[in-house]
Amino acid sequence: MGRIERQRELARRRSRKVKIQKLRTRFAAAKTDADKAVIADKLFRVSPFAPLTLEPAAQ
Repeated sequence: MGRIERQRELARRRSRKVKIQKLRTRFAAAKTDADKAVIADKLFRVSPFAPLTLEPAAQ
């Protein structure tokens, strides 16, 4: 029996979160601007509104 739609949605959300975290790590480790641009494009394709870096929470 297949998954119901909500379970597929949650699975996509979890996998997207993991991909975004990996791309942010790679972006932080990138040395050249060209590498950063490629990684930023990939992140934009995965999630257009996800920021490249996480700013500390305002206090």
